Amino acid sequence: MKKIAKILTNKYLLASVFFVVWMLFFDQRDYFQQRDRQDELKKLEAKKQYYVQEIEKTKKELQDLQNNPAALEKFAREHYLMKKDGEDLYIIEDSSALKK
Repeated sequence: MKKIAKILTNKYLLASVFFVVWMLFFDQRDYFQQRDRQDELKKLEAKKQYYVQEIEKTKKELQDLQNNPAALEKFAREHYLMKKDGEDLYIIEDSSALKK
């Protein structure tokens, strides 16, 4: 029993335990906060990857619109509802998309 008490009152052991507890729970950069920041970083990197892909897709579409008249006509018809003379245009809305 005295041996256990002597080990528990060892100043190096107490200092080490205090240091570990302090670093895990009370420090400005504690373990849990670091873990949360790592998770946030992973989410932000995934978003960055998504936006880089979207930029590449948009650049490709822009280049296609600048070089291909058929693609430009298709884009104008779909997005700006343009039509040729003597042509009727019917707009069909998806009712399930409106409920969301």
